[in-house]
Amino acid sequence: MIPMFAKGFADLEREVAVETLPVTGAIPSWLSGALLRTGPAKFDLGRQTLNHWFDGLAMLHRFAFNDGQVAYANRFVRSANYREQRRTGRLSRGEFASDPCRTLFGRVLSKFVSKPTDNCNVSVNALGQSSVAMTETTLPVRFDPETLETLGHYKYGPEIGGQLSIAHPHHDTVRRCQFSYVVEFGRQSRYRLFRVSDEDSTPAVVAELPVDRPAYMHSFAMTERYLVLVEFPLVVSPLRLLLSGEPFIRNYRWEPQRGLRFQIVEKDSGRRIATAESDAAFAFHHVNAYERGDELVLDLVTYSDAGIIDQLYLSRLRTGEPVDAVGSLSRYVVPLDATKHSAQKHQIATTAIELPRIDYGRVAGRPYRAVWGTGNRQRGNFLDSLVRIDVETGDSSEWMEPGCYPGEPVFVAAPDGSDEEEGLLLSVVLEAQREKSFLLVLDASRMTEIARAECPHPIPFGFHGNFFPASNGRLSVRNVHR
Repeated sequence: MIPMFAKGFADLEREVAVETLPVTGAIPSWLSGALLRTGPAKFDLGRQTLNHWFDGLAMLHRFAFNDGQVAYANRFVRSANYREQRRTGRLSRGEFASDPCRTLFGRVLSKFVSKPTDNCNVSVNALGQSSVAMTETTLPVRFDPETLETLGHYKYGPEIGGQLSIAHPHHDTVRRCQFSYVVEFGRQSRYRLFRVSDEDSTPAVVAELPVDRPAYMHSFAMTERYLVLVEFPLVVSPLRLLLSGEPFIRNYRWEPQRGLRFQIVEKDSGRRIATAESDAAFAFHHVNAYERGDELVLDLVTYSDAGIIDQLYLSRLRTGEPVDAVGSLSRYVVPLDATKHSAQKHQIATTAIELPRIDYGRVAGRPYRAVWGTGNRQRGNFLDSLVRIDVETGDSSEWMEPGCYPGEPVFVAAPDGSDEEEGLLLSVVLEAQREKSFLLVLDASRMTEIARAECPHPIPFGFHGNFFPASNGRLSVRNVHR
């Protein structure tokens, strides 16, 4: 029998705008603004079915809050990828694990006449004065946070360059900018760290790190003074990427003998101040990092290897094959002394966790206490709970309801709160048996339900979003944290 979670990987074609969703419970009146999310919503393109959960065509979702009521709208990102697919019924640009159907000659030619994907199905954020949907290329898509209308590409500029980027920039409130990085493939490949000003969107290069075989990195870490790249031993030869004809991620090779490599760069000078190593592991998501004397503390959701990528192919998920690779919360202590090269690791908790979030506005880059994420109580099942882990004690608490599959819990701080954890969690939950989705509102510290708002249709499983607070009746990009 196919498990109920397989329904989270069905296509959603319908676009709607609903002024008021039915609400059970009471949403606090102080919650004012909108939860904006992106995620894959279409996998069956007509003449081609995509290979991987990460490949589906991007759709934006908007939950707007005002005086205890919730409005909802959803809309496909009108990317070049989307428009081309609507015309042809198949991909015209390569995705994470899917490529257009081409002859061998066409595959080789496509590597030289590159059309990077702009299918921004990973996260929603603010860059400068723009709201953007993001994926792992250098083509974020700007959109109107009120109407979800696609407005064109956000262009970093030629000085940033690169072919790959990430969908998880970090916001620095002191320096009033976003930090991120790109990968530039070539005879001498490079990681290029850069910043984008909050005020005028001006990009500037912070540092360049040469690399022979770039690692696949979905995110990175930031402390008050430093940026940290963690190179996992899932690496690629640029020449293979150019000539193999394989989808993007299939060119990467797991080489555990390389171990982990931590590259620590000073924000203000761009100077690489230290490197360190540890045993092989893999992660999609960093949780938080901070400075402690002459060392850095860096928390990740780790796996023993990169096998989790293979378990997220659509053919497996739609038939309900078990997802038995489970992420756990791990802490690395990384020395800043250049003469010490070994980072120490220990497991914070055995509780399964993914899609981690923190009270970003208060504790990003600083010591902290709590992380929230999706959990996996029934091993082999898909993400079936929400969890809170105390990073000091390893203790955990959870929200769970049979037959329900929650997504990433986005933290929203209470306006009068002064301590970490004072606020709400917002999570889009699929109730599989009823083939419905609802927006769940939890008390973040107690993990207890406050309210839920029923959506007009089931929403496919997505990845990331952010809360955009309201300012003078409009959504503000200035106070979006991540």
